[in-house]
Amino acid sequence: MHRNSGAQSHGGAMSIRSWPAAERPRERLLELGAGSLSDAELLAIFLRTGVAGKSAVDLARHLLNQFDGLRSLLDADLSTFTSQLGLGPAKFAQLQAVMEMARRHMAESLRRDSALENPTQVRNYLKAQLRHEQHEVFACLFLDNKHRVMTFEILFRGTINASYVHPRQVVKRAMAHNAASLILCHNHPSGITTPSRSDIDLTKRLKEALMCWTT
Repeated sequence: MHRNSGAQSHGGAMSIRSWPAAERPRERLLELGAGSLSDAELLAIFLRTGVAGKSAVDLARHLLNQFDGLRSLLDADLSTFTSQLGLGPAKFAQLQAVMEMARRHMAESLRRDSALENPTQVRNYLKAQLRHEQHEVFACLFLDNKHRVMTFEILFRGTINASYVHPRQVVKRAMAHNAASLILCHNHPSGITTPSRSDIDLTKRLKEALMCWTT
């Protein structure tokens, strides 16, 4: 889109300050809400400034193209993130802090208000908690008698197998939280969702241990 040819530019890129107010991302967010902005506009607000030859919005579009979308950008590790022009350690730390606040907000909201009543709700909650884990973890979601989240706790990290996860530790944590029920979860950072033989064996062992706890 061509902007007013009379507006000022810097290094070949027109400053967002020179855009009409109705087209500036920050002003649009304040007037219309964050949901009305594109991924590039939201990212531009986070970036705040562009680089030589690119406005913040131009840079945001470039980064989204480089990472093939917002999710891969948000999931990038430090070295991958900072390899891109305009992204340094300070921006990485800022982004991690924002995402962690969002995760805690979701967890707190669920603990305070909502019950997990169907598999879709459980899946969405666990995806939000585990999507940024770079390594395998085994975690438990402890619920009260109304299926509301009491707490989410990662119990084991590293390669997860039936000999590594101790059922007694799971039972111990459930008792410590006085949980009425729990949901066990284990991520696969590789993206392979088919349960392994070890996953199946572990599930059986945990089921037996937890049945003894509840009887």
